[in-house]
Amino acid sequence: MAIRNPLGADVPPHQVRQLQDASEFLCRQFARPSLLAEALTHRSAAGAKGAGSNERLEFIGDRVLGLVVAEWLIERFPDEQEGKLGPRLAALVSKPALAEIAEVNNVGAMLNVAPGEAKRGVSSQANVLADALEAMIGALYLDAGLQAARTFIRRVLASAVEQQAAPPKDPKTALQEWALKRALPLPDYQVVDQSGPSHAPRFVISVTIGAASATATAGAKRAAEQEAARNLLEVLTK
Repeated sequence: MAIRNPLGADVPPHQVRQLQDASEFLCRQFARPSLLAEALTHRSAAGAKGAGSNERLEFIGDRVLGLVVAEWLIERFPDEQEGKLGPRLAALVSKPALAEIAEVNNVGAMLNVAPGEAKRGVSSQANVLADALEAMIGALYLDAGLQAARTFIRRVLASAVEQQAAPPKDPKTALQEWALKRALPLPDYQVVDQSGPSHAPRFVISVTIGAASATATAGAKRAAEQEAARNLLEVLTK
């Protein structure tokens, strides 16, 4: 049986619960709950060509997240220059870091995913979880402004920031150093696929060292390279 939700439409009870759980996680009762519903909508459950999916909110949420974390790091490490702040920022806003936060807070259960994709476990995939968290930040920013987004981001990232005693190494640098120490060929990065509109591109990048390889997807080529390097390091160091 469907019940009435804040969007003014009859929706299944589980989707109402998803909205309620997301509101609690964000500590915000949305003035425009349609924004939150959009943030929770995976492309598979959206209209033609992804219309109504969370991809647009992910786009702005990514920028808000980067701004807030950069501001935070400048405040927390007043004596550090860009060379150290950059790796800190990259690590904190990386897909694995965001996916871990989303997983701990059960964001996957909040997502509206097509039944077929749900059966394949899309809601538990790291990139889907990370994208959803960015979309939720985007929705929060558009509904309540920068301060509300800042408060949420600082709350969910507080532990990760506290644990950053020293600047982490850039994944590409770390991977190159790993190869050099073992007299192996330098990492080889290749663009496997590039898609999406100019305002929201998607890059699939592979990186190879000898017989080992890994891939990653991101909205910028450099970001995808960093994630691919991180993924390959995880494989090589196991």
